[in-house]
Amino acid sequence: MLPRRGEVLHFSEDPSITRFEPHVAATAQQPEAYVWAVDATNSPCYWFPRHCPRVCSWDEGVPRIHAIEDRWLEAVRTTRLYAYRFAADDFEPFGERPHAHVATRPVSPLAPPEEVGDLVRLHAEHGIELLVLPALGDHFADVRARGLEFSAIRMGNAGIGPAGPFPTRR
Repeated sequence: MLPRRGEVLHFSEDPSITRFEPHVAATAQQPEAYVWAVDATNSPCYWFPRHCPRVCSWDEGVPRIHAIEDRWLEAVRTTRLYAYRFAADDFEPFGERPHAHVATRPVSPLAPPEEVGDLVRLHAEHGIELLVLPALGDHFADVRARGLEFSAIRMGNAGIGPAGPFPTRR
């Protein structure tokens, strides 16, 4: 499930949204209110349940790999995910090296959402290896050390902060 030319996508487990209002996400690192969407490069990073921690890596000449913890595999297999299509002109690239697109005013999808389908199969159809690991910490460290392009999403749900694994609590 990728955007068509001139589109960006927003993925959700809720198929009933008819209008998207800018808001400050609970995990936001900035105070501004946005509606978030992604382009073709970043869409595959959202072919997961919302709260699933994952490390998505790619680079020229390197196969794309998405890694999750094994405890999330069943949710990846069973989650019903929907894609909302938006006109890319309603959004602006976000950040110095854009990983997302944002709108600062309410936006409506171009059409009703489309069910994404089997998320494991979708990865295979696009030649993306879905790596299932006991934990993400070592893999995340390796991706960063190799200098690959990456997106690490919901890593707090895997006990990993910006600098690496959170200390073990006793």
